[in-house]
Amino acid sequence: MAETNIMVIAGEPSGDALAAELVQALRAEAEFHCHPAKPDLHFFGAGGPNLAAAGVELSVDMTQHAVIGLWEAIKSYGQFRRIFDKLLKLAVAKQPDLLICVDFSGFNRRFAHAVRKHAARTKGQWNPRIVQYVSPQVWASRPGRATKMADDYDLLLTIFPFEKDWYAKRAPKLRVEFVGHPMLDRFAEWRGQPEPRPRPVPHEHLTLLLPGSRPGELARHLPPMLDAARRIGAEVDSGFLVVLPSEALLPVFAQHCRPFAIDKANLADTASTTLAQARNLARQVFRGLDVQVGNLPEALRAATIAIASTGTVTMECAFFKVPTVALYKTSWLTYQIGKRIVTVKHLAMPNLLAGKVVFPEFVQDAATGKNLAAAALDLLRNPARRAEMQSQMGSIIGALGATGANVRAAKAVWSLLCSARR
Repeated sequence: MAETNIMVIAGEPSGDALAAELVQALRAEAEFHCHPAKPDLHFFGAGGPNLAAAGVELSVDMTQHAVIGLWEAIKSYGQFRRIFDKLLKLAVAKQPDLLICVDFSGFNRRFAHAVRKHAARTKGQWNPRIVQYVSPQVWASRPGRATKMADDYDLLLTIFPFEKDWYAKRAPKLRVEFVGHPMLDRFAEWRGQPEPRPRPVPHEHLTLLLPGSRPGELARHLPPMLDAARRIGAEVDSGFLVVLPSEALLPVFAQHCRPFAIDKANLADTASTTLAQARNLARQVFRGLDVQVGNLPEALRAATIAIASTGTVTMECAFFKVPTVALYKTSWLTYQIGKRIVTVKHLAMPNLLAGKVVFPEFVQDAATGKNLAAAALDLLRNPARRAEMQSQMGSIIGALGATGANVRAAKAVWSLLCSARR
């Protein structure tokens, strides 16, 4: 039985989850695409706990090093350079048949280019196929990078319907396949569930606070979110729930929540915060505030509205039809550069897909507690406005296609690899 070596690199929590789903789909589809015998698949590379659970041999836990923004990346350059060199050495030593880069575009684009250069030096002895799953947002800034991607990637798998045509016009040599959004599979059991939402006892409303999945995002987003929550709670009867994607963020939550606490004397050290300690701290900030780790779908099902960072989570809010106020804050340098090169009008993906403002957005200096609270109160006090937004969200999600994104992605990958072998 032939062995197929597949290297996978995913650098963020969302990418780690997506990569794990793709690995499982690749295993399931192998027997239908590989003849005469199903290969012995060996997955290795870098990612996080989801990839490890999927049986991928990890050399680096990349989810512990996720950053966002140019300045943050510059500060972490030495660390990322060491990781890059370690993984490149591993790739050259093992010479995988296939390299799958999942999201994490800045790192992965450079890594794919380096692997391609090293493979070229072997004069045909090593010719890996390289796949990028999830398009980098070149359609938002620096579109010229699309032509360079054609030199480094054999296949680009996209999750938004407009991207295939966008690349066809700018990089016709790049093979692009729209596979659909994997979120539709992840939340399939909740699709089409009847309204109304469960009543968020003991309050009339439940407002979710979704600050992000990286420490830097929590540091910048939590303060204005907590300020907004206090303002909202003074005007309407709402409970507030902070949802964190992993327990690793609990100390970060505690660190940036502690200054808002009423009684700091009896609070535990934030360095090793447990969920129980984080919940106690939340109650010290103000009555009605709570925190949980994971179980976002259940929280979204119960929520009246959300205040969320402009990231993947805004699409999850749209899926569950939760009217959302979006915000984004980054370092001064990253923002100054970004506003000069970003060409799109919106940052929240539901707004980009709709081509208009569905979720109110507040960016950088505009992302204040006062502004967030004003937008949130407008939604909480206006059921008709919420219903209008929910109708728009239904149209946005409906345009993403059918379930089965990872199966279609796996089929495209196996088609690429098997045709190369033939």
